[in-house]
Amino acid sequence: MSEFATLADVIMLSGVDYTMAQQSRIEALLPYVSDALRYEAYKAGKDLDQMAEDPTYASVVKLVTVDVVIRVMRQSMQDDPMTQESQSAMGYTWSGTYAIPGGGIAAAIMKNDLKRLGLRRQQMGAIPLWGDCPEGE
Repeated sequence: MSEFATLADVIMLSGVDYTMAQQSRIEALLPYVSDALRYEAYKAGKDLDQMAEDPTYASVVKLVTVDVVIRVMRQSMQDDPMTQESQSAMGYTWSGTYAIPGGGIAAAIMKNDLKRLGLRRQQMGAIPLWGDCPEGE
């Protein structure tokens, strides 16, 4: 099986000039991200490779793959990435929000990515409040 995106796609769509070490990491990540997306599709009962035969859907899969790879590349290898940080002065308060707690590829694939691929949809269901009562009782 092949990857859904290439190193050239990541560089072109991200607009970032990656170093050689970063490019090597991207090339190593692409098969894992592609397989992780395939597995998410498998869990939803769909075949992502078959769905990606449609050129329009293949573009969406490529964009999602690139987004996930960029998200993983933004993760700091030394400390956790912060998306928001606030500080106060006299009473000294500090708070921060982490981008991807725990990190990794699995955490980088977000629910919005799965929605864009059509692998996650809102479900509606009802829970009977009185158990399995027959009608009319």
